[in-house]
Amino acid sequence: MARPMTGAQIVIKALQDQGVDTIFGYPGGAVLPIYDEIFQQSDIRHVLVRHEQGAAHAAEGYARSTGKPGVVLVTSGPGATNAVTGLTDALMDSVPIVVLTGQVPTFMIGNDAFQEADTVGITRPCTKHNWLVKDTAELAETIHQAFHVAMNGRPGPVLVDIPKDVQFATAHYKPKAEARTKHYQPKTKGDPDAILAAVEALEQAEKPVFYTGGGVVNSGPEASALLRRLVDGTGFPITSTLMGLGCYPASGRSWIGMLGMHGTYEANWAMHDCDLMLCIGARFDDRITGRLDAFSPRSIKVHVDIDPSSINKNVHVDVPIVGDVAAVLGEMVALWEERGRRTKSEAVAAWWNQIATWKAKNCLAYRPSPRTIKPQLAVERLEALTKDHPDRYITTEVGQHQMWAAQYMGFEDPNRWMTSGGLGTMGYGLPASIGVQVAHPDGLVINVAGEASWLMNMQEMGTAIQYRLPVKQFILNNERLGMVRQWQELLHGERYSSSWSEALPDFVKLAEAFGAKGIRCDDPADLDEAIREMLAYPGPVIFDCVVEKHENCFPMIPSGKAHNEMLLSEDIMTGTIDETGAVLV
Repeated sequence: MARPMTGAQIVIKALQDQGVDTIFGYPGGAVLPIYDEIFQQSDIRHVLVRHEQGAAHAAEGYARSTGKPGVVLVTSGPGATNAVTGLTDALMDSVPIVVLTGQVPTFMIGNDAFQEADTVGITRPCTKHNWLVKDTAELAETIHQAFHVAMNGRPGPVLVDIPKDVQFATAHYKPKAEARTKHYQPKTKGDPDAILAAVEALEQAEKPVFYTGGGVVNSGPEASALLRRLVDGTGFPITSTLMGLGCYPASGRSWIGMLGMHGTYEANWAMHDCDLMLCIGARFDDRITGRLDAFSPRSIKVHVDIDPSSINKNVHVDVPIVGDVAAVLGEMVALWEERGRRTKSEAVAAWWNQIATWKAKNCLAYRPSPRTIKPQLAVERLEALTKDHPDRYITTEVGQHQMWAAQYMGFEDPNRWMTSGGLGTMGYGLPASIGVQVAHPDGLVINVAGEASWLMNMQEMGTAIQYRLPVKQFILNNERLGMVRQWQELLHGERYSSSWSEALPDFVKLAEAFGAKGIRCDDPADLDEAIREMLAYPGPVIFDCVVEKHENCFPMIPSGKAHNEMLLSEDIMTGTIDETGAVLV
């Protein structure tokens, strides 16, 4: 029989058994035994972040771009509480991360010991599941269960809280293959009768639309491949949530753009007027639905989701299918093809003609300026100069820049777009870009940011420098909290309460202080060359792109309004920009 191991050794052995190659973390007293074991091995790389929130977001970026779980190691008390925002972000966006936290010794729990917090109690609402391990003999199995729960069913964050005395005590190691996991086996196969009903609805639809989300991405490459096969086979239009971008290629002939609050005119009108909505791996959140009682009022609704709690939660659907997206799409495609690949092609062609009239609005057109960089132009040029890179990944912060990136950048494949959707976490993008770059050392990783959001976790530039990660920080600097300011202009009588900063840093000097390259551009004529300079530099870059301060992000569905109540830019509404995007006045 193998000799006993310490709890700290068991943690490292369990991570190795799970195939972990990277940990994002920050040491402290309650996890020093584990850090001592990290020091004595070479299989797992530890990336020292500058803040525990950054560790969680870096793990999210790693997970979103690889499909593998991200791993975080932090200490007790403030180490754990600092990770809460990242845990909540991962829960909202279904990102699998495993967070290991130190805890005070078991005999001190409840005594208000130094750096003690009720980590399990605090994180219960923001994890799929969490554990406090009080017996070293249960530690290995608990860690294996944590990975199983994080990755199966609807993915999400889990947390294992490990007291310090459990890390010092000894026990025998239980391998992954012997761990008890059968008690959590989410349903993956869809009900055959429901799948048949969905295919019959597909065959009879005259104005159909596919509405896809992050669940397609989470289900893996096969899900995206099957979705493309079904969409291209039927010729039906397809739209996506923010989290689903890339599951169908932006260059695909059926793509009608992103859906929702800042989605395209044609996507939102198609959703409003369709007679069949095939919702695949999305959850009908409020940024998509707008006013619930006016959401897609005349459609038959089919909903495929692995999470049964998402079915009929916000929107009542006619054909609910609980199951893994890849498994259900596989059955659906096979059945539709077996039945003769039938659609109402003439009606669908007429539906496409209607969509073309909405598309003619050219809802993303904007009035350029010869003197000031419009943020739309900045993102358009970034897209044009990077889209052909064979291994490009885009992360974002949260705000107007995030929506412009979603609108003007095209994603041909899943796992190339990392953003904070459900929680809308400012400060997400920089650490997420670090996690992506660690996972893809030869990839081009660009974080599209706003200056206010970027400053929230700017300390992670130190991580980029230390580990020689050539992440590019593309900051659209309008000296404003852009989305807050936009809402104040449109909905709060132009009362700009605390939506700007009068004390921004010089981003070029800040870059140089960290040891990175700084670039500043404020002239449209210099923009392309400045972007090329950023791309050519082999290390981390902070690009300060000074843009128009009061540009608004359109289209926009105001909060509480329906899809057919979109706001468009004044230029489009007044006809001073034509359908080609040319300025007429």
